[in-house]
Amino acid sequence: MLTRTREIADQLSFTFDGETMWAERGETLALALLAAGVGVFRKSAVGGVPRAPYCLMGVCFECLVTVDGVQNRQGCLIEVREGMVVASQKGARALMERGCK
Repeated sequence: MLTRTREIADQLSFTFDGETMWAERGETLALALLAAGVGVFRKSAVGGVPRAPYCLMGVCFECLVTVDGVQNRQGCLIEVREGMVVASQKGARALMERGCK
């Protein structure tokens, strides 16, 4: 991962795919991940193509991640919280976990 080019004023920590990341209070998850050098947020449901944020305003859905066990969260619309556990999303969300058959 890359390091930020400036100091973080009000620092928070979170994990992404098991790696500790740092963010500034008030940043969105997508911004914090991009600032940390993360280039792939998820893999598409069709073909497993790597995807990353595009619009950063909640329209394109390319920044979907799993946050604290909840899938299909838009990283560009979620403010980073201390200790949040984030994972890249691989393919379509899992329906079996919720009892759907």
